[in-house]
Amino acid sequence: MVLPRILHPLSLRNYRLWAGADIVSVAGAWMQIIGINLLVLQLTGSAAAMGVSVLLSSLPTILLGGWGGALADRLPVRPVLLACQVIRMLTAFGLAGAVATGVGGMTVVYGCAVVGGVVTAVEGPALGRFGATLVPAAQLGTALGLGSMISSGGRIAGVAVAGALAASTGTATLFLINGISFVLVIAAVVAVRTAELFDLTPGDRPSNTDAAGPRVGSFREGVRYLAAQRTLIVALGLAFLLGSLGRNYQVTMAAMADGPLAAGAAGYGMLSTAFGVGALVGGIAVASRAHLTWRLFLITGAGMSALQALSAFSDGVVMFALLMALIGAAAVVVDTIIATRLQLDTPPRMRGRMLGILGITSAAGSMLGAPILGWLCDTIGPAAALELAGIVTLAGAGAAALGMRRWRLRLWPQAAAASS
Repeated sequence: MVLPRILHPLSLRNYRLWAGADIVSVAGAWMQIIGINLLVLQLTGSAAAMGVSVLLSSLPTILLGGWGGALADRLPVRPVLLACQVIRMLTAFGLAGAVATGVGGMTVVYGCAVVGGVVTAVEGPALGRFGATLVPAAQLGTALGLGSMISSGGRIAGVAVAGALAASTGTATLFLINGISFVLVIAAVVAVRTAELFDLTPGDRPSNTDAAGPRVGSFREGVRYLAAQRTLIVALGLAFLLGSLGRNYQVTMAAMADGPLAAGAAGYGMLSTAFGVGALVGGIAVASRAHLTWRLFLITGAGMSALQALSAFSDGVVMFALLMALIGAAAVVVDTIIATRLQLDTPPRMRGRMLGILGITSAAGSMLGAPILGWLCDTIGPAAALELAGIVTLAGAGAAALGMRRWRLRLWPQAAAASS
């Protein structure tokens, strides 16, 4: 039986193991996110306290993401991943115990946010490198797109289950289930057959020293490499702009639901679900493509920006939800392309550090964009904020396209990199 392109990675045992564990883990992670938000509101009644929790979980990625990327390039990936999953599991169980016994309060919540942020800084690049070894290089884009579908499905399931359980059993149950989900992830990593992994580092192992410059395997070396890669600089710059003003929809959706759309909490839930469904569709679309190019990245980024500006003129929650679904699909395409090309167009020994820099870019964009969009929503209104942010990001996509054209950068995959 010939499988459709989108399902090719599932023909590999290692990928099937990881995909099965991932959907459970993502569902558990979203249950914990919902549980923490509810817990913070129960303990403090303050949205600002929730913002502090997000800040504490994001800061470590910005501060330590480069170090985490260098670590992923220097150490065996599986032990790093296993250690990260164990820490996440213990953190979830600790939260469940603290809530069940009423011990710790916000101190425990903030402490777990910091621990989770540190783990993310190390885990993100390692996870990217590990995932890339599960499939041949030619299937990496398809595998990442399929992974986006799985994550979107897990997110939808996790949010739905969390909403039902939180009201009946309390938030401690959500944290407990998330902790259990990491048992499956650990088992999957252990069960992966190393003989069936695809080596992305043939003949490209870094040594410990470099007489010509900084220590090989260091973050400094990664920054020096990036400084000479105009394509990656332009792509990361656009990703930062899209992530700051074009991707903080938790802020703008809530503001639109509470303001112009007058949809309330139920409407906000519907918009969040629509965005998740769109992300699922985007994963299907990107996983079905044979080639993921920088040209498609630029076109999709521009389209997403135009849709955001257009969403400001929605005359009802249904129209806005439809546009959010389309934007969610575009967001997954943008994310998948940059993660794929970042790995395939860079030397294998640099991939962990480039993924670390991508993580820093995403975290910084989210942290800076959320308060800016919140201030714009309060000052000029949610609809005007969406329109203005959409115009700015659309101009950014145009500038990125002009920059790539002026520098005559390659917008199609590089054959040498793709075969590495």
